[in-house]
Amino acid sequence: MAKTKVAIIGSGNIGTDLMIKVMRLSDTLEMGAFVGIDPDSDGLKRAERMGVPITAEGIDGLLAMPGFSDIDIVFDATSAGAHRHHSERVLAAGKRMIDLTPAAIGPYVVPPVNGDAHLDAPNVNMVTCGGQATIPIVAAVNRVAKGHFGEIVASIASKSAGPGTRANIDEFTETTSAAIMQVGGATRGKAIIVLNPAEPPLIMRDTVFCLCEEADQDAIRQSVADMVAEVQSYVPGYRLKQAVQFEHYGSNRPLRIPEMAETGQTEFTGLKVSVFLEVEGAAHYLPAYAGNLDIMTSAALRTAERMAERMAA
Repeated sequence: MAKTKVAIIGSGNIGTDLMIKVMRLSDTLEMGAFVGIDPDSDGLKRAERMGVPITAEGIDGLLAMPGFSDIDIVFDATSAGAHRHHSERVLAAGKRMIDLTPAAIGPYVVPPVNGDAHLDAPNVNMVTCGGQATIPIVAAVNRVAKGHFGEIVASIASKSAGPGTRANIDEFTETTSAAIMQVGGATRGKAIIVLNPAEPPLIMRDTVFCLCEEADQDAIRQSVADMVAEVQSYVPGYRLKQAVQFEHYGSNRPLRIPEMAETGQTEFTGLKVSVFLEVEGAAHYLPAYAGNLDIMTSAALRTAERMAERMAA
């Protein structure tokens, strides 16, 4: 069966790692173009050495490439602001888009939670690295006990955060918070990102706090374990750092949550579930500590492969 040709816009860390994954790991996708705006970028030079058609003329260069008509799916690994322009041009050309920026023009997709729900959408959004790491856990808890509040803290090595990531900090928090609710199922979501300058660089760490209704703790543990195993099927370095933690809040000492004021439920009683994660990267392009890149590109690859299978059916 012929492979589905894809293009990647963005020759930085995320785009380059994704290109290498497509070439090394995918049985259904084939690189058709690699796009940047800096002819001296390491990503474009690497793509050229690997025999991938390249352009340093951005979206205009991609649309003008001789092989563009053969490309079915376009990944965008640039910035939220740039994606809005790219999406208009690419969708007008009749191509599908997978957005690795926090622009969130299309529906949110987290493969183990709703990976098959939007396979026909013209543009899908991969949320954020923190979202891909933590929303599966919020969803795992929520399928056992209704989640009223979900808060995540994503800590990544400063060295793994390129210009695009740094320019999108506000979009990261907004997009991740929205996806915690829309995909994870929590009534309210909150997201925090920490760029850790420690040397040597630390592997990505994620903390997930869920405030939910009282439920069987063993059932929650099993649901989380099942979800971790599913994420590990495409991100082998994804793992729990310790056992799932539980804490009860009764009516004699309710937990006060200012962020819930708009819902009229600022006092919470029920179960607090704390999950601590580590994401080690596969080191296809950057070192293993850059698990934040690895989980984003792995999720995008998984989504594109499902889209390609759907298109070929």
